[in-house]
Amino acid sequence: MALPNTHFGPDGIQSILTGKNRIFFAGIGGVSMNSLAVLASLRGFAVSGYDRTPSPITARLEKMGIPVYYESDPEHVKDADALVYTVAMPETNPEYAWAKEHGIPLISRADFLGWLMTGCGVRIGVSGTHGKSSTTGMLCRILTEAGVDPTVLNGAPMLETGAVDRIGKEDFFAFEACEYMDSFLDFRPTVAVILNIELDHVDYFPSIERIRESFTKFASLTGPSGLAVLNADDENCMLVRPDLACRSVTFSRKKADADYRAENEKTEGGFSSFDIVRASDGSRYGVELKIPGSHHVSNALAAFAASVESGVSPEAAAAGLSSYPGISRRMERISVTKAGAVVYSDYAHHPTEIAATLRAARDVCSGRLTVVFQPHTYSRTAELFDGFVSSFAESGADDFLFCDIYAARETNTYGVTSEDLAAAVREKGKPARRVPSFEEAARIAAEETGEGDMILVMGAGDVEKTASILRDCYSR
Repeated sequence: MALPNTHFGPDGIQSILTGKNRIFFAGIGGVSMNSLAVLASLRGFAVSGYDRTPSPITARLEKMGIPVYYESDPEHVKDADALVYTVAMPETNPEYAWAKEHGIPLISRADFLGWLMTGCGVRIGVSGTHGKSSTTGMLCRILTEAGVDPTVLNGAPMLETGAVDRIGKEDFFAFEACEYMDSFLDFRPTVAVILNIELDHVDYFPSIERIRESFTKFASLTGPSGLAVLNADDENCMLVRPDLACRSVTFSRKKADADYRAENEKTEGGFSSFDIVRASDGSRYGVELKIPGSHHVSNALAAFAASVESGVSPEAAAAGLSSYPGISRRMERISVTKAGAVVYSDYAHHPTEIAATLRAARDVCSGRLTVVFQPHTYSRTAELFDGFVSSFAESGADDFLFCDIYAARETNTYGVTSEDLAAAVREKGKPARRVPSFEEAARIAAEETGEGDMILVMGAGDVEKTASILRDCYSR
């Protein structure tokens, strides 16, 4: 069971930390938590933290002089003035439990981030069911190209920086805004991007209506002088628009009346080129993306609109998009097997994301396309089961290897398995198998593919270990 978010707000956290200096981060090696620790350290706080295992992230923190402990112990927090935690952490964590028992203020990651960002100028929050990390990465490239030296907090490592963050000045702050557990409602954006809204995180959101309500609240956090950037091609985004307490602009690949629209789309070898047309003056800016997947046209439109509406020149925005190198595990090329198959890794774990990724993979791959997929959480697999089956069975992939479901925070009260998914895909006419281990998935994929083929390792759990095995054991 996930821990709850705190909702102190910026004023409440400021009150907690006034005159205090020592902050302990439980889960300091996490994708977002480490960036918060870095920012807190740069603002003069004495930072320390715990994580389960050493990693390149914790090595970076230690190089900065931030103590990181790899064995959990209440002794670590006895002198702390506050403890920042991630909601994915168990309540039984010794540091968290001791701090709670002894009255040390507990602050959730999202609440702390909301406080940190209030000192920044333009604050662009990127939300949506899909595409958040890629769009945040695009904003990082655009704002860097524009010379504003932004601070960026992403949900995945950016190939441009080699990290999940870019620490710059505080005039422009771009960040990924995740809706799970309503975490993004503790943020303080001045510009709220909503890429799309679909049913997901079904262990928390009971309905699409409830999800729309949360996205409406998130965009309205910008206030009367703020801005929402909305996808006019997404029905749920348009249903949200009338209830927003801020100004809004739209972007679209399909609708001529959008404020920012794509025209002259072309795809070659999986890579898209297009013009962005700005409705306010009819100006046109050419973009050639260097990452595969036509779905990124929509992400690019969102990043362009958000940055231009925030004062960045359209020319710099277009140039940034055309030089954007991508982020980790979004159709990321990993290696080439001894037999000549190219190995890619991707984070897609929702039916809509999977369908888009498989289209991109098919555009890039001229030969056989073998997919290794690990479902993420029992609740998502069970509640969106038919969508998963359709996304696989209706794709251009040739074979599927399904690893066991990544449980994350859950137990299998749904009775769903990867074999169920494989059987349903087979019934639709596609070859599909359940495999018992990442090692077996790598072996089968390597043995059954060759020159001109692709192995796509996909999912949000730890299935990327399969890509590592393919790279380390089966590649040239």
